[in-house]
Amino acid sequence: MGCLMRRRLRAAGFLTALTLLCAAPVPALAEEEQGPPVTVPALTDWTPASGSYTYERSARLVADSPAERRVAGTLADDLREAGRGTVPVVRGGARDGDIVIDVQPSRTSLGAEGYELRVGERLSVTAATETGAFYGTRTLLQLLARDDRIPAGRTVDVPRYQERGVGVCACYIHVSLPWLENLVREMAYHKLNQLLLELKVRSDAHPEANTWGYYTKDEIRGLVALGKRYHVEIIPEINSPGHMDPWIENRPDLQLTDSDGNKQPSRLDITRPEAFAYYTSLMDEYAQVFTSRSWHMGADEYMLGSDFAKYPQILKYAQDRYGPGATPQDAFIDFVNRVHAHAAGMGKKLRIWNDGLTGANTVPVAAGTTVEHWLNVATKPSRLRAQGFPLMNAAYALYLVRGGFHSDTEGLYEQSWDPRSFEGEKLASSDGITGAKISLWPDNGRGETENEVAVALWPALRHLAQATWGDPHPDAAYAEFTARGTAVGHAPGWREPTRVPVADGAYTFRTQGRSFDAEVARTADGYVTVRTADGCLEVRGGKLTLNVPLQPGVEAAPQTCDPANTLQRWQLEPVAGGLLLVNAITRMTVSVTDDGRLAQYPPDQRTPAVWHLN
Repeated sequence: MGCLMRRRLRAAGFLTALTLLCAAPVPALAEEEQGPPVTVPALTDWTPASGSYTYERSARLVADSPAERRVAGTLADDLREAGRGTVPVVRGGARDGDIVIDVQPSRTSLGAEGYELRVGERLSVTAATETGAFYGTRTLLQLLARDDRIPAGRTVDVPRYQERGVGVCACYIHVSLPWLENLVREMAYHKLNQLLLELKVRSDAHPEANTWGYYTKDEIRGLVALGKRYHVEIIPEINSPGHMDPWIENRPDLQLTDSDGNKQPSRLDITRPEAFAYYTSLMDEYAQVFTSRSWHMGADEYMLGSDFAKYPQILKYAQDRYGPGATPQDAFIDFVNRVHAHAAGMGKKLRIWNDGLTGANTVPVAAGTTVEHWLNVATKPSRLRAQGFPLMNAAYALYLVRGGFHSDTEGLYEQSWDPRSFEGEKLASSDGITGAKISLWPDNGRGETENEVAVALWPALRHLAQATWGDPHPDAAYAEFTARGTAVGHAPGWREPTRVPVADGAYTFRTQGRSFDAEVARTADGYVTVRTADGCLEVRGGKLTLNVPLQPGVEAAPQTCDPANTLQRWQLEPVAGGLLLVNAITRMTVSVTDDGRLAQYPPDQRTPAVWHLN
């Protein structure tokens, strides 16, 4: 994307200094010979040497063991994607100009993810594990992003925290697979290793739950395979027992009923055996496509304050199970612990949010449950750590809320934020802290498009990578740190999401059974508006979820044009024989109904219209 688009994005109010690569000047970077080569995360241990390594088209990747060859194969593909030609993977003795991948399990001081990089006449990456060697190749790719020549030297690079993550709620507002694939590649490029996804997989066991917002099992298998190749563990979440409305809106028998007889479609009735059976059957179905060693059950915001009093059956359940001194929250913890036991039976560890742990329970949370701390409540991080729970920092200060709060990345950097700084408390040591993650949340689903979310994400992602891997403040000023991001650029294989396949102008849209005339105009965030004589094409109608019409069958029709209305933005997606018209927010494609109307549907529910533009 060029500098003109950068100026447009800045005018729209959502560009940061790190977002895009163009000819605009950035703060000067120190000469590489005077310090470590430029990477994100920054190298904290660099011993310079005389000379340099120069990448030539004659370079080979030398790898012998199966683990080494897997790392080398991925690196070869990434070098090709980066325009570095086809690099052969060979066995045996290395020569000058080669890149050597060396996995030595005896190098235990490097840990599970660390590596040693030596740069000279040849380049070598040594690690105790396949993952460590992979991360060494990410550093190599970043160095080659700037120049064919890398100054000679040596580094030993080991992460400070075990878990370095991004959380994405694709639970209500769909997020496109290409966007998620870009995220996996970017995470790996910056040595982040956990992608926590709250989403819905199309269920065979419970077809009544297959309202829009789901992914097919094959789609998820492909994403998980990409994550495995790039050493990003993809951890699934089905939030429960609160926020269950995407799953139980058509199951009133499982919805919690208050003392006035009102059903609560977002709350699972934890007193009913059928509810637990339903939830665990979904866990079993997810195990068909997710290979993660963890399961995230959410467990946030089930009750707020005195809300338990509206549901006397919960107190009765707790007292029947745990005696007259039990509290309503004991029933909640009981549900969490039963899910913990089911996950353990599947070989998975449980993760939960912290806000349900208010201290009002007499039943303890099962040992080994990882607590992701995002909200300042009565039970502080220090207490959770003292109780022995693995503790991840998921502070609200790190959130990017779609259409709402955005993390102040510059402020956090200038404060030298690190994972010890929780909401409401900063711990003196990192003992017991597994790491940290940033979270993408859709409180107002139409507030921003996913392309706009990406613009805000990349600086936050790079900052989180720096703060969890190494020194949280490697440069004196934030502008210097963002210059690092500009220097290393995007990951090889990253796809520019803002390309529009047609020029602005007037077209006739034609498909079988329907045609219309419209003007196509590119938007600042890389979509288009489709303006007919009667107005701009928009999806409108049906039930709104997070301010978005997410139901299949909602009509797409001309409305008064409004540049700020994201539901009037469309992606023209090239396919064999033409283009699909995909709404930028709902991510559903336009189909032609039997009576000739235009309406949105998931592509596996109704064949999308393929449009020809003349």
